[in-house]
Order: sequence, then C-alpha cells, then structure tokens
Amino acid sequence: MDLVTKSNLLGEAAKYDICSEQGRFSRAFRSIYYASQGGNKCIPLFKTLLSSRCQNNCLYCPIRAGRDIPRARYTPEELANIFSYLLQKGYVRGLFLSSAIDTSPLYSMTKMIEAVEIVRRRGFNGYIHLKILPGVDLQSVEMAMKLADRVSINFEAPSQFHLALISREKFMEDFLQKMEWLKKLSQQIELPAGFTTQFVVGAAGESDFEILSFVDMLYSRYSLRRAYFSAFYPVVGTPLQDMPATPKLRENRLYQADFLLRKYGFSFNELPFDKNGNLPRNQDPKLVSALRKREFFPLEVNKASFEELLRVPGIGPVSARRIVELRRGERITSLEMLKKLGAVIKRAKHFITVNGSYFGALDNLSEGQLTLFNLG
Repeated sequence: MDLVTKSNLLGEAAKYDICSEQGRFSRAFRSIYYASQGGNKCIPLFKTLLSSRCQNNCLYCPIRAGRDIPRARYTPEELANIFSYLLQKGYVRGLFLSSAIDTSPLYSMTKMIEAVEIVRRRGFNGYIHLKILPGVDLQSVEMAMKLADRVSINFEAPSQFHLALISREKFMEDFLQKMEWLKKLSQQIELPAGFTTQFVVGAAGESDFEILSFVDMLYSRYSLRRAYFSAFYPVVGTPLQDMPATPKLRENRLYQADFLLRKYGFSFNELPFDKNGNLPRNQDPKLVSALRKREFFPLEVNKASFEELLRVPGIGPVSARRIVELRRGERITSLEMLKKLGAVIKRAKHFITVNGSYFGALDNLSEGQLTLFNLG
C-alpha cells in the first residue's frame, strides 16, 4: 500500500474522533483537518489514527474488528516523517493522534507515544492532542500528559448500562479511573489545553438528561475541560446499520446546553428538559429556560448583575461584560446602545427594560409561539 493511500485511509478513519464542534477535512488530503477555534479562526491539524486494525467490536464503530474494510498502520517513524513534511510545507500547525486497539491497548498506546516522542525530539513545540486508549496503565497516561497539550478519553455513553449496549470491551470503571489519574497528575504536570471527552449521541438510547448530568459531574468532580457530542449515524456492515440516525439538531442542542454550563454559569437544574429527559428541539435551551422562569423577567439592564444578564436570551458573556463596563460611566438609554454592545435585540428586548422602558411582548409569549416571534 502506498503512503498516500495509507494516509487517506487513516485520516478518514480519524474523522470519528472529534476535536472541535465545527471543522472540515481537506478535500485533497484526508489527514489534514481544519479545527475550528471559534469565529473564523481555525488551526490545520494532521489528524490521523496510528492504526485502523482494531481488535474491538463496538457495535456502532466503522472500524470494528468484524467489518470487512481496508486497514492500515503507520510505524511511529512513518507518522513522524509525514508530520514533519506537512509541517515544513506549511500545510499543518498541529497534530491530533488516536488509534484503534491494534494488538492490545498498551501496545497501541506505546506506539502512539513513540511517534509523539520523535516529533518532540525533532523540535516541534506546537499543539498536540493525544487520545488515551481504554485499558492502558497509569504510566502511559502520565507519559501522554507530558508530551501533549491536550489529552482525551472517549466515554461514548453516560453510564455502564448504556456503554454495555454498544461495546463489550469498554468499561465505565476504567474510564473513571483514568479521569482520577488525570485529575491527580494535572497537579504536577501542566496540560495547557486540558482533557476532554466525547459521546456518541443516540446509539444507546440515552436521554439528553443522562448525558448532560454525567457531563456536569465530570466538570465539577474532575475539572474536565469540555465535552464533544457526535450524533450517531448507521454504518453499513455494523450491527446497528438498520438503526435510525440521530438528528444533527439534537447534537446542536447538546452543544448549546453544554455551553450554558461551561460559559454562562448555568446550573444543571436550569436546563430545560421535557418529560422524556430531552432538550426541546424547536428552540435553543437558553430561550426555553428563560420562558420557563418568566417571573424573573424583565430585568433592567442598568441594574442587573453580570450573572443575571447572562440569563437574558440574546446577551452572552462578551455583551454582558460590555454592558457592565459601560454602566460604570453612563446609563444605557436605548436598544441601539445595547445593539452596539453586541446584544441580539430581537431576542433580548422581550426580557429586559432599558432605562425603565419595555419594548417586548413577554406576556404574549409561550414555548409554542417562539418561531412566530423569530427569537431562535
């Protein structure tokens, strides 16, 4: 197998490991991935598996052992050489490295670490994201943390019950043990971009409540940096090939709710779940949460605290901070002033007063009328 074919195979297989909410692969070379950093910023990564020769048989996975597909494997030296070439050409500025369980978890993790060691010895001091494989030992986790800027462990599901429905080789106890190791080791080893995780949404029949309550626990107990969500879709040749795909909208709502927990200071109890434990699909969670607590509104923008402003649909951390800073020297007297500070007026006006004046229609709003008012 020639190196280009091998690289495209391993790059294609790596797309199932998520490293940014929105990103895209190069059309010419499947191992180059443009990871979103927010706004219009992105960083081109060499995103690849070291090997796609997997010993595991996770029911949802495109590279599961029981599926008849072409497979490939880099040697550590090969991977380091390709990365060095792409780096010198200016095609990439970082590395995201994962692997299938080839031979054994420890064998695969050892080879990944060898590859990254070569890259570092050659003088690369930039961004590296290294996946920690299930079943590896404490020494491997520690070595990965010393070499990488970010490490991650894919939980895939929010409980052992759900995990057992999609994988017989992975265990929640193992993942939580590694989170304990990461938390303890991070007190001595600097990990600039922290550690993250990923969930396959919908493959095991879990609810949004179950996913987000577990994520909230990981944030509070283990200082997880962030969670990623991947909507399940069926792959031909896997046991779940006839199962319906999870709508991308559900993935999007999970990201929005997660953002409220991480960036807006929302408590888990503020998230709006329906009777089945799922987030509403028709509108974003922040808007629905505000409508369910309408007795809290409208807030006067000249008096509301930073935390209170963050509960207003259409006002985010940046605009809330600008509002608080401006109020130190002058009053806010118009919607136009708020708009210049970054607030989305068509949403915010229903939940605020401006210098005592109200411009919204909160009394007439219900969750079923949200699209009518174009608040989404």
